[in-house]
Amino acid sequence: MAANLLFNIAWTHVTTRVRQTLVGMAGVAMGVGFTIMMAGLMQGSQIDFLHQLVDTMPHVTIQDERRTAPEQPAEREYGAVQMSNVANVNNRPGIKSPESVMASLRSWLPGDVAPSVRTTAIIDHDGRVGITLIGIDPRQEVKVSKLASQMREGRITDLQRAPNAIIIGQALAEKLAIKTGNTVSLIGGQGTEVSSSVVGIFRSGLKRVDEGQIYALISTAQIMMGQPGIINELRLRLDDPLSAETIAKEVEGQTGYKSVSWEEANSDLLSSFAVRDFIVLTVMGAMLLTSSFATYNIISTITNEKRQDIAIMKSLGMRETSVRRIFIIEAAIIGIVGIVFGWIIGYLLCYSWSQITIYNTLTGTNVPISILYSPLHYIVAGGISLLCCTGAAFFPARKATRVHPVEIIRGAS
Repeated sequence: MAANLLFNIAWTHVTTRVRQTLVGMAGVAMGVGFTIMMAGLMQGSQIDFLHQLVDTMPHVTIQDERRTAPEQPAEREYGAVQMSNVANVNNRPGIKSPESVMASLRSWLPGDVAPSVRTTAIIDHDGRVGITLIGIDPRQEVKVSKLASQMREGRITDLQRAPNAIIIGQALAEKLAIKTGNTVSLIGGQGTEVSSSVVGIFRSGLKRVDEGQIYALISTAQIMMGQPGIINELRLRLDDPLSAETIAKEVEGQTGYKSVSWEEANSDLLSSFAVRDFIVLTVMGAMLLTSSFATYNIISTITNEKRQDIAIMKSLGMRETSVRRIFIIEAAIIGIVGIVFGWIIGYLLCYSWSQITIYNTLTGTNVPISILYSPLHYIVAGGISLLCCTGAAFFPARKATRVHPVEIIRGAS
C-alpha cells in the first residue's frame, strides 16, 4: 500500500476532528514541556551545588598517612606469619621530602599541586570557636584553589604583610563580630597561643567552610601544630575535576600516601544525588506516561468513530496492517506536533525559572535559580513521548481492525 495514501487518510482523520486533535497535542506538549523543565531545574541546581563544592576544596588531597598499616618484616620473610593489632601511625607525621614529591607529580600531572599544613585550633575573640587552620603558600595557593577570587575584603597576598596573619570566612567574622584589622588569639592543640591579625575575609558559599575554616601562612600553622618544618598535606587541582578519582589512585600508587579525591570525600552526598536522579527520572516518566494517556483516548475515540471507514477499507481489500498503520501515523502526527510545541513550552518554562531569584541568608544576596539547558533533555523527552504516542495508538487500532467488516456494517445499520 502506497505510503502517500496512508498518510493522506491519516491526515484527513486528524484534521476533521480539530478539537480532539488539539487536546491530544496539548497533552503531549504539556507533558514534554514540564518534563524538560523538571530535568533542567533538578540537574541545574545539582550541578551548581557541585561546582560550589569543587571550587571550595582541592580536587585531590594527599595526606601524611597510609591507608593500611605497613607490612611487617616478619610477614615479608615468612608467609605463614600473620600480624594483628598493628597501629597505623607514624612516629613523626608529615610528608617526607614534599618538594621532591611535588616535582615528581608536576612532571605528569594534568594540573598543579601546592603544599599546606592542616591543623585544628581555637579562635578567641569575645568567644571561642573551634576551627580548622590551613597553612598555605599564597604564591602557590592561587594555582590550586579559588581562594583569591573568593576574597571579599583584602587579598590573599596580605598574609605576608603581618606576623601570624589570618584570613577568615565571612560567616565566622559575623559570628564573632570580627572585622579586617582586628586582632584575635589562636590557641593550638599543644597549648600554643599566638596573637593574629585578620587581614582578609573570604566567602566560599558553603557555611561549613565559611564558619569553620581559616587560612594562614604555612609557618604559622606549623607553630600552632607544634611541629616546625612539617608539611602534612599536598593539595591538587586538576584540569578536569571528573578525573580526580583516577588521578588519586595513580598518585597514591606512586607516593604511597593516602590520596583522597573530592568524590571520595563527599561520597555520602554524591550517593544522595544518585537517589535524587532516580526520583527525577521517575517523575519525568510519570509525566510522559500521563501525556500518552491523552493520546490514547484521542486515538481510541477516532478509531471507534471510524469503524465504518475501517469496514469500507477492509472490504476494498486493504490489509489489517495497512489500516493499523493509518492510526499509528495519526498518533505520530499528533505526537510530533505536540513534541515541537512541548520543546517551546519547556524552553520558556526554563527561562522563566532562571529569572527567579532567591534570597541567600548566608551571603545576603539574591541568587538566581540554576537551570541546565541540555539538548539531551529535549531529545529524550521527545523520543519517549513519541514512543508512548505510537504505542498508545497500536492497541485500539489492532482491536478495531480485527473486527470483521460485515459485523461493523450490520452493527451500524
